Amino acid sequence: QVQLVESGGGLVQAGGSLRLSCAASGRTFSRYAMAWFRQARGKEREFVASISWSGGSTEYADSVKGRFTISRDNAKDTVSLQMNSLKPADTANYCCARPRVQWRLPVPSTTEFDSWGQGTQVTVSS
Repeated sequence: QVQLVESGGGLVQAGGSLRLSCAASGRTFSRYAMAWFRQARGKEREFVASISWSGGSTEYADSVKGRFTISRDNAKDTVSLQMNSLKPADTANYCCARPRVQWRLPVPSTTEFDSWGQGTQVTVSS
């Protein structure tokens, strides 16, 4: 079972930036697409961004498109999320996730993912 550990969260003012990282254990990281989800207090978990196993394809939620960038380093078994122009609405716990199936970039649904990190809190003040 893979272990996913996020880091990089914190408190930032609106308009600021943060960079989140997710480190994966195991030796199969490069076979899987990866994704970031977030969950705000009292709301359901929602898709943020995903990246294919090679890094050649990415997908973003409309709410973050143009502001967030997902990337990965298969040599270091890490996936990152660069978040710019942050808004108070971006406040949430952010977690990375690995899908059930190797190689394929899944649809952005929580049901497609079976490995989750604990998450890192991002708070954006107005």
